[in-house]
Amino acid sequence: MDTVCTNKPLYLGVEIGGTKQQICLGTGDGTISDTREVRLGDVTATEILDWIRTTVLDYMDRYPIAGIGVGFGGPLELKTGRVLCSIQVPGWENFKLTEWFEENFHVPVLVANDTFTGGMAELYAGAGKGSRLMYYTNIGTGIGGGIYFGGKGYDGIGFGAGYLGTTYVPDWRSTEPGAMTHMELLVSGKSIAQRLSTPGYVPADSKLMALATYDEAGKLHLSAKELAEAVKAGDTFATEELDRISLSFSTALANMLALSGIKDVVIGGGVANMGDILFDRIRRDTQCLAFVANKGAINIRPSALLDTAVPVGALILAAGGRKLLIEDI
Repeated sequence: MDTVCTNKPLYLGVEIGGTKQQICLGTGDGTISDTREVRLGDVTATEILDWIRTTVLDYMDRYPIAGIGVGFGGPLELKTGRVLCSIQVPGWENFKLTEWFEENFHVPVLVANDTFTGGMAELYAGAGKGSRLMYYTNIGTGIGGGIYFGGKGYDGIGFGAGYLGTTYVPDWRSTEPGAMTHMELLVSGKSIAQRLSTPGYVPADSKLMALATYDEAGKLHLSAKELAEAVKAGDTFATEELDRISLSFSTALANMLALSGIKDVVIGGGVANMGDILFDRIRRDTQCLAFVANKGAINIRPSALLDTAVPVGALILAAGGRKLLIEDI
């Protein structure tokens, strides 16, 4: 059995995503000692579970594992760990994920939504550390959310709360008066890439086109990364596109803050890696749209943990267990 230089109990933090799967060995304060990661592409739930089983058993052969925390990429029933579905990966519908982990590894397990789990990491070890009232969201493949009161995560009616991306905002893609859509269909990394990669959407003279790549079939590929580069280069179309993205996101966020009275907001996810060119806009637009009771009191910060937020949060949940949750109100 291998040794790790700590006298603290060791846990495993698992991230189950649409493409990236991650398992980290660490302690209950979120400190990571070792990481295994794989990107499996177009796979089923069964293939992901096979990789998890092999990897976890290898860790358990090497280290004394006290428990496992899991951040799953989709909505689930927190009390039982039953998955409702995954938007990206087939085979997860009504899957009893907590039960599967307990039957395979025989240690305590806590399974939560991945965004909720990432927010727990920011609350205890990241940008929201010490916050009494915090909201966490991520702008990634989708846009989820987590609400935290007094150091605990709020579970709503049992299936999580604060799913920001599924709130409705004006659909600026549509020519129909009054058209609305889910915010994440405009703002998520997946939606941005699909829109920018649609032939004819980006003007031919935009600097974005010089940043485009093409696959073997000649299909255009652009993403939020290239959009950020074009904005920094002063491209007019890219700047206007990012302004639209920020306004849509901030509209949903301002509504969330008006309803909840929350002060501290932490934003993670791949699109958030744009940095100041995105966050300056979100702060500006959210302040402009904020209800008078919120104006001047909103603190918006980027994630401090970025790609490690979910496994760090899973380690924290593995150690803290259900005492870190607000359930059965």
